[in-house]
Amino acid sequence: MAKVKVHVFLKPGVLDVQGKAVEGALQGLGWPGVSNARVGKLIEFDLEGAEDPAAEAKRMCETLLANTVIESYRIEVE
Repeated sequence: MAKVKVHVFLKPGVLDVQGKAVEGALQGLGWPGVSNARVGKLIEFDLEGAEDPAAEAKRMCETLLANTVIESYRIEVE
């Protein structure tokens, strides 16, 4: 069984509204050095029966887990 982590984040140049909100909140709470905050998501799951877990996770990302028009992803398999 493989442990899979998929990190999904907006591509550079795509406006990250959540990231801007987090950045503004952190600055307002006393961390003025925070800039360029980006918010992403982490999807973790166990995968059984896959001969190549990384390739299977890539197919999952391309099909469902990431909107590849505006998002990039990184896969970790343990």
